[in-house]
Amino acid sequence: MPGERSGDIDALIKALSKIQGFGSRSALRATINLISNRDEKMIPLISALSAVAENIKKCPVCGNFDTVSPCSICNDQSREPTLCVVSDISSVWALERGGIFKGKYHLLGGILSAINGIEPEDLNIAGIAKRVRLEGFSEVILALPATIDAKITGHYIAGLLDGSGAKITELAHGVPIGGELDFLDDGTIGEALKGRKEV
Repeated sequence: MPGERSGDIDALIKALSKIQGFGSRSALRATINLISNRDEKMIPLISALSAVAENIKKCPVCGNFDTVSPCSICNDQSREPTLCVVSDISSVWALERGGIFKGKYHLLGGILSAINGIEPEDLNIAGIAKRVRLEGFSEVILALPATIDAKITGHYIAGLLDGSGAKITELAHGVPIGGELDFLDDGTIGEALKGRKEV
């Protein structure tokens, strides 16, 4: 029949369509591009995916993903004694992309949400106070999305750190309401960091 594809090709399209940001049409276009450029694109992609799948580790200290454990950021002793609390890995990569932030990170793995039933024990919150105490961070930056749930999450964390001696700050309002760090340009992120205020 016209338009029929092999099961392997359909399986590739289906797998790609499950990736966030891909739909069925973009998965189809990506598949066509890959099979049309087998040596230049498909084989290097397979190699890169295999290497990451085999070597990726979740950092037991901050929750970041890297091929070493603890991650290269946690292992970097030249980093400033500032801890940046973020909701997920995309925020880490956004902050690192511009080389703006020179401290360390703590990934929550989400934000508190009464509607979705996400409570403190569901997130990587418990270790923040311990890290501040053991690693001697002078400042904790709450670099969370500009949403109501994130604001509640920030207040919860600030309460945990009350009396820790660390200054608690949050990003300035250069981050738009509902804004995710991953979608902001480096200039906006930089200004939000520079203009952060104490919580």
